[in-house]
Amino acid sequence: MSEFKIFTTYLLNFIAISAVLAVDPDTLQDLCVADTSSGVKLNGFTCKESANVTAEDFFFAGLANPGKVNNSVGSLVTGANVEKIPGLNTLGVSLARIDYEAGGLNPPHTHPRATEVIFVLEGELDVGFITTANKLISKKVKKGEIFVFPKALVHFQKNNGDKVASVISAFNSQLPGTQSLAATLFAATPAVPDNVLTKTFQVGTKEIEKIKSKLAPKKT
Repeated sequence: MSEFKIFTTYLLNFIAISAVLAVDPDTLQDLCVADTSSGVKLNGFTCKESANVTAEDFFFAGLANPGKVNNSVGSLVTGANVEKIPGLNTLGVSLARIDYEAGGLNPPHTHPRATEVIFVLEGELDVGFITTANKLISKKVKKGEIFVFPKALVHFQKNNGDKVASVISAFNSQLPGTQSLAATLFAATPAVPDNVLTKTFQVGTKEIEKIKSKLAPKKT
């Protein structure tokens, strides 16, 4: 079976399962294309007027090609969620593409609103997640293989090879959310107090400030 057929089968199965087990609330109409310009605040997005809905609301070409990685961790996530595809509003699914340089890392993070399933397009990755019992579940996955990260558990992917790698990620939420542990703790605004971090990690203020300086947003 070709790689495309394997991925298509995987994607259709994921969408079918997500329709039954979707984390997001079920839709009550055929479609509810997100009106991202609306100032109304609710759990999700208000619906665009049906007369203004077009095919472009359901289309996105941003995952077709590898993204340009230009950061210190060596990976780039390109989301295909309701913020990029308004037609996903209320449908309870989304995708992303992750590209990794040789040696690249998608650092430990969580998706508070979704389970994630990755399909490896190219290369090999060491992947894993940590349970609430503090047990690491990890495995090496290669092209054509799949791995699941349960909802809200801390997980990561590392390219330990000497070639680039890439995956397609599927989520059972239109907007799964991402919390990177390092950025959450060391680059929050306002900042997490140093005495909280020094006590948590059992290190001095100097070490905490050094980490914060490395994770601080680049000034433009």
